[in-house]
Amino acid sequence: MPSSFRTLRLGLIILLILVGTSLSAGWAMHQAKRQAMETDARRASQQLGLYANALHTLIERYRALPAVLALDPELIAALRGPVTKQVQDALNRKLERINGAANSSTLELLDRTGLAIAASNWRLPTTYVGSNYGFRPYFKQTRSQGSGRFYAVGVTSGVPGYFLASAVDDEQGRFLGAMVVKLEFPELEREWRQGSDILLVSDARGITFIANQDGWRYRELQPLSGADRAELAETRQYDKQPLVPLQHQALTRFTDTSHLTRVQGPDGTAEYLWERLPLEAEGWTLHLLRKPQVAEDGRNAALAAAAVWLSLVFAALFVSQRLRLARLRQRSREELKRQVEERTRELRTAQEGLVQSAKLAALGQMSAALAHEINQPLTTQRMQLETLRLLLDHGRHDEARQALEPLEQMLTRMAALTGHLKTFARNSPGGLRERLDLATVVDQALHLLDTRIRAEGVEVALYLARPAWVRGDAIRLEQVLINLLRNALDAMADKRYKRLEIRIEADDGQWRLSVLDSGGGILATDLCRVFDPFFTTKPVGEGLGLGLAISYGIVVDAGGHLQVENLAGGARFSLTLPRDLETVC
Repeated sequence: MPSSFRTLRLGLIILLILVGTSLSAGWAMHQAKRQAMETDARRASQQLGLYANALHTLIERYRALPAVLALDPELIAALRGPVTKQVQDALNRKLERINGAANSSTLELLDRTGLAIAASNWRLPTTYVGSNYGFRPYFKQTRSQGSGRFYAVGVTSGVPGYFLASAVDDEQGRFLGAMVVKLEFPELEREWRQGSDILLVSDARGITFIANQDGWRYRELQPLSGADRAELAETRQYDKQPLVPLQHQALTRFTDTSHLTRVQGPDGTAEYLWERLPLEAEGWTLHLLRKPQVAEDGRNAALAAAAVWLSLVFAALFVSQRLRLARLRQRSREELKRQVEERTRELRTAQEGLVQSAKLAALGQMSAALAHEINQPLTTQRMQLETLRLLLDHGRHDEARQALEPLEQMLTRMAALTGHLKTFARNSPGGLRERLDLATVVDQALHLLDTRIRAEGVEVALYLARPAWVRGDAIRLEQVLINLLRNALDAMADKRYKRLEIRIEADDGQWRLSVLDSGGGILATDLCRVFDPFFTTKPVGEGLGLGLAISYGIVVDAGGHLQVENLAGGARFSLTLPRDLETVC
């Protein structure tokens, strides 16, 4: 073979080796890069769920606050007007106290036109008092739907926040105004800023309004229509904030919500792993942008592929090593999956055990009370049945018929005990206005609390006008009365002399139901606050301070009034409801 041919063949082999090595290295680098990015994308998706949960938890903590405050009689009275300087000053100070206790950003009370008549920031130059927010979507939603929510930049303060609103209605359900709480997220953004990822929250139009890095807020992720821009101008959602388009192009798709994207951001053009997670409860989307860290893996894969082409031995070793690593990864994944499933089963078992324990505890309390009330009648009935059998055996049928009457009475009492318990446990939707006897409500409530009253040695005095016809929801009124009776029993728990007095009296076209106790009364400084939400004099952990506030709302919905006063040796709660003068046919 001529030397020139051998030289040519050697050159072709070297060329093939170089080309093969280059192609192999490039393919290996591409695969390693994609696999590393997919793994990183899965991690980013899991972390995004944690961020979403933190944001959701923060909002849920305050979602019910405006609805509870809307029940406050002082706020309702103020919206009925007129609002004097003295009334406004008292409202401002009250909202300031509640805002500090709830750790919210701002509280404001709007009248039916959207005018802020009181706000917790009344001391600041940027106070909301005197400004009209009737153009804001959250106010329009509240007026038409009963509640509203809206994220916007404050037109007065210039500070962005999430506004949650609830309607304040009178007894007839007429709209008087709106109670609004504003949430700001500076602490959340600072917490998110500790990591290297870029975190964004965008609205339904694709405008970012929360960002953990400078320059990324108020960016348009998608083009806005003319209608969108007109509505933004009308609602002044991002007042005086210029909206800048964010140029981005998807390069590689991993899932519907995960892409490798080239972004022209504030710091120049770069590639990011872009994860999206819809927040359906608010109509927002949470975004996570992370720079892929795959350079080292790509170089390693390229060197390994080149080694395969350069030597068959190195190729065999490389393949063997890759297979071994794949098996190790598979075993690791299977072991991790097994551990996760095992821990999940253990947690589920523990959770079911806790739920079952709570059920058994509640069942034990009810069983103990019912067993005490039913055991003695059952023993008596067995003895009377024996007597009845003897009377029948001797043909004394008239006496046997008379002996049946006590048995029927005992069975009726046991049915009443279990019937009251089931009736009280039934959920009532509210809004029911049936005709009922207020004295019967007292009887049923005392039936349910009879075991505790006798166990604590409480003397009960009843002065009940019968019948006392009113209109309302028997279950909800029974809930109010049981709440008042339990509070009275709690107040007398450590007293030697325990006396509970319940009265129903006619009072100028109304029925007045009074509950008096010998518990020592309520501090004079607390009398005006007992119906305020979250106010309680009980030790920490024994009450949320919502029972009397809810009871007050139930009574007001029924067209009545609930008040408290101190008498000698104790307190008196008085519930008044209009008489129902309808003639019973």
